[in-house]
Amino acid sequence: MRAAVVRKAGGPEAVEVLEVPLPEPGPFQLRIKIAAAALNPADRAVWAGVFRPAEGVEYIGLGLDGAGTVDAVGPGVALPIGTPVIVFDSGVLNATKTQAEYRVTDLNSIALAPVGMDLTLAATIPLNTMTASLALDYFPLHPRDTLLVTGAAGAVGGFAVELARTRGVRIIAQGRSGDEQFLRDRGAASFVSRDEDLNEAVRRFAPDGVDGVLDAAALGAPAMAAVRDGGVYVSVRADVLPQSERGVVVRLTTAGPEPTRLSYLSALAEVGLLTPRVAQTFPLEQAAEAHALLAQGGQRGRILLVP
Repeated sequence: MRAAVVRKAGGPEAVEVLEVPLPEPGPFQLRIKIAAAALNPADRAVWAGVFRPAEGVEYIGLGLDGAGTVDAVGPGVALPIGTPVIVFDSGVLNATKTQAEYRVTDLNSIALAPVGMDLTLAATIPLNTMTASLALDYFPLHPRDTLLVTGAAGAVGGFAVELARTRGVRIIAQGRSGDEQFLRDRGAASFVSRDEDLNEAVRRFAPDGVDGVLDAAALGAPAMAAVRDGGVYVSVRADVLPQSERGVVVRLTTAGPEPTRLSYLSALAEVGLLTPRVAQTFPLEQAAEAHALLAQGGQRGRILLVP
């Protein structure tokens, strides 16, 4: 089978597509024929050399999430061949991952795909919805409490706005000036432009500061300043995590396989409460070009590779 891999650190040009052995599922594993696989910042960390192959391993695969159909099953798995599924496998150092023609993964890393949804769209769901959902669990928010989401039109931020709406909180969304209507349509009560001073802009709507901020844009201290005393700040990146001050609780969210949560999020997408977005698709052979676009940043939606 063909797979996107990295053999040596560098820029996105380090991404190669190689012919590699077809993996076989073991107990409680299944093999997925990948329909589409999403690109994400963890891939950038792989080709940049943050993660390196274990001793004696020639390459590291790319792609933590995607969608496809069940192609083969190991002992203990009863899913019929051809079942559409979404997958989120956090095994960063695996030799092959979702950016390949096939992916073997554990049963607890998949959920049924949203019924009736094109698998290219479904591939945008797993990692970012899981990250947004887990981040929101850090907030002891009640209906009408205020939540600031930075980078709210991005992949994690957009899902966070939609998930927060289901909890009845008042959402202040930060984004580009052209993002306002998109964010209001998804549940934002107020909008602030990223061109404004964030703290000043937020306090027009929450004079004492917001009850919490989900810092999907990884702004760090500027986002922290907009939180009220004793509020909660949650980041998706450890490298910009600010020190706690004024009694603000600081948390870092990381996502891992949770089949029940992933199934719930798939169901929300199925009924239209979550909006999958595709920025651009590339054939697997153009993996390096796709990763070069990822490195530019600023996409609205996910970049996908289609085997």
